[in-house]
Amino acid sequence: MLHRHVRSLVRMSSSRDNSAPRSRPSTRWLGPALIAGVAVVTTIIVLLLPQTSAQGISMWTFARMHADMYRPQLAEWNARQSDPSRRVDLSLIGVQAMEQRMMSAFLAGLPSADLIEAERRNAARAFAGPLESVGFLDLTPFVERDGLRNKLNSASFLPWSKDGRIFGLPHDVHPMMLAYRADIVEAAGINVAEIETWADFERVMRPLLLKPDGSRRTDRYLLNMWETQIDLIEAVLLQAGGGVIDASGMPVIDTEINARTISQIAMWTSGPDPIAAEVSFWDATGHQLMRDGFVIATFAPDWMCNYWRKEVPQLAGTMKLMPLPAWEKGGRRTSVWGGTMLGIPKTAENPEKLWEIAKHLYLSRELAHELYKQGDIITPVREFWQDDIYDTPDPFFMGQPKGRMYIDLAPYVPDRFSSPFGAIALARTQSAVSRLCAHARDTRPASVDELLPKARELLAEAQQDAMRHVNRNVFFAQREQSNASTSEVTR
Repeated sequence: MLHRHVRSLVRMSSSRDNSAPRSRPSTRWLGPALIAGVAVVTTIIVLLLPQTSAQGISMWTFARMHADMYRPQLAEWNARQSDPSRRVDLSLIGVQAMEQRMMSAFLAGLPSADLIEAERRNAARAFAGPLESVGFLDLTPFVERDGLRNKLNSASFLPWSKDGRIFGLPHDVHPMMLAYRADIVEAAGINVAEIETWADFERVMRPLLLKPDGSRRTDRYLLNMWETQIDLIEAVLLQAGGGVIDASGMPVIDTEINARTISQIAMWTSGPDPIAAEVSFWDATGHQLMRDGFVIATFAPDWMCNYWRKEVPQLAGTMKLMPLPAWEKGGRRTSVWGGTMLGIPKTAENPEKLWEIAKHLYLSRELAHELYKQGDIITPVREFWQDDIYDTPDPFFMGQPKGRMYIDLAPYVPDRFSSPFGAIALARTQSAVSRLCAHARDTRPASVDELLPKARELLAEAQQDAMRHVNRNVFFAQREQSNASTSEVTR
């Protein structure tokens, strides 16, 4: 149906008198015209989307595991409601479909679901303009009224915040550890307690790369890391103290810490004696390589444990977890990957009622325990971190109390900031890493220091390209000009 509307608009445009002499069109009104066009098209899209029930509360989630966990709780909730308008109807929607529906509704100012559980990169799309243009309701008054800033892990709020205002209730923390093939490591007499830094990791684990005659094995690497693994690149940068987005939502790609970190990644993957190789997390080939011990250690946020449990059960009893090696002695031993929030669109009615449901799903002890039992995910509610469930030995990880290990690291996950430019900044950073790895393969550097000049050059180019995208955003461009003017006045 929508395609007929689009064809009709195209025919209307093309049916104008083509015989009139053509002149160079004015671009004066191009910006407003584009904005108006987007509003018209998104309005049409939203109107043509399947509508939710007029009665009750509609909720969207993108994760099947979440939906399976919420449905029994919501069934009990609904059974207690005598008013049909307080009953919740949960829909499972694909990530891309949810993003399209959500953003179309936000841009057109039209209703969507009453509660939206969004993944980090989808939610960031809602923060493209000034505060008043964010499609989610500002939850800061609710959070402060109910004292949640102190009750939840503070870093878990940041991906859902803009200019100090909170727009989503956090679902998780997602601290990261290193999962390693303990059966292989311990059989070789290696003690991982000797590992504190990444330099220690390479030194202590290096014997696993050698054959009995001392020559290099070609069927084994120490680390699952590659130049195209964009999520791991971000996690490693964050652990090192870098990152690609600052607290204001602006790209900050070309920093010295980022340059040094990607130089180390290039040495790991593409130097003269590489210790890292790519093993896909998501397909059968990668699963087989993990079973074969092709890589010894793999980055593991808490949710990855559940994925392996279900998709690669043959790894059970062969792996253990350890904190990430730090970049320097005494440094951070964890990072973060992934994240989910629950938000209330501005167009939703009765926010107090919706806030009550959101707290029921995200802040109850019962659901926190279910989240860990079903998904291996630890809660951001700090009060629950002392619960015994997290001390349960996990046979998959050779009896380790996995939950307690993740909780011990949770307070130290690095800060992450939401931005509509996050995806482009990461993409440009990943491109710089790939180019640096190619340079390393060509030049065979002896150390990280030899790669640093090239890394700085490539990150500077990436920053310039990312800023071109920023400058196309009217709101951010104006804000940057205002900040620059303020800096000039204060000098």
